[in-house]
Amino acid sequence: MPPRPSPFGRVTLVSGPESLLADRAVAVLLEQVRSESPEAEVTRTAGERLDPSRFAEMTSASLFAVRRAAVVEDLANLPAELTDAVLELVRQPQEDLALVLVHGGGQKGKGLLDKLKAAKVAVVDAPAVKAWELPQFVAAEARRVGAGIDAGAAQTLVDAVGHDLRSLAAAVSQLVADGEGGPIEEVQVRRYFGGRSEVTSFAVADAALAGRTGVAMEQLRWALATGVAPVLVTSALASGLRGLGKLVTAASGLREADLAREVGVPPWKLRTMRSQARGWDQGGLAAALQAVAVADAEVKGAADDAAFALERAVLTVARSRRG
Repeated sequence: MPPRPSPFGRVTLVSGPESLLADRAVAVLLEQVRSESPEAEVTRTAGERLDPSRFAEMTSASLFAVRRAAVVEDLANLPAELTDAVLELVRQPQEDLALVLVHGGGQKGKGLLDKLKAAKVAVVDAPAVKAWELPQFVAAEARRVGAGIDAGAAQTLVDAVGHDLRSLAAAVSQLVADGEGGPIEEVQVRRYFGGRSEVTSFAVADAALAGRTGVAMEQLRWALATGVAPVLVTSALASGLRGLGKLVTAASGLREADLAREVGVPPWKLRTMRSQARGWDQGGLAAALQAVAVADAEVKGAADDAAFALERAVLTVARSRRG
């Protein structure tokens, strides 16, 4: 692997909406700064707090340090009067200055962003992670802390914790810290996070979509007994049915990765979905979706008995699957 270029003498733009990835990119750059020059002076501030005097102070040579690193966060809110000063440092970088600019994406401040990219500054992307990529993020996070995780456990963790990367990273760290070595398995995830409502609601949906009526009803009663909001159950049912609909109607001959993107799930999940899809056709899916839509309206106030509405929906979904 070729050595990374020095952060000194250049401007680095960290751009994208995912704050965890952006924070880590900045941390890597500052670690490199300190590795190259332990005596370097590091200054961090938000763009909106800067004025010409403060910006000049951050980026000019210091009497007390040979080298400097300046991190300007929230570049979208940088005062317009500082645009030329930033671009001047791009055109004529200071060899003893590492300037890091952090932009969270979006339209605000895009004019400066486009000029920086046109000037060929070094760019580190911090893109939003798509829902189907989250289990991959969990697996990468486990590797980052020296562990492994199987695909089913990664998906279960996503279902339990949600889509926030910081929460997922913290959950992986907790599982590794409290584990006994070896890869993280689904049973561990369920032990720590199985009480989360998302896991319980998706368990109801998975059983119903597979046509396992008895198991689905048992899971539903457990979910309601443990305080799961009825709307989470209808949401999980609807999500599962929409995914099956995309799978059933997908063009034939697609590669596994392309099919996963089309359906909106990680590739490993396709195995489970193909098993569920056996026995489903477009007519059954339409009937099931209609039943779930009715139940969703009922649990949101159109009916007095949410539990009965959910039971009827789960039974209809399970029975809409042929065989």
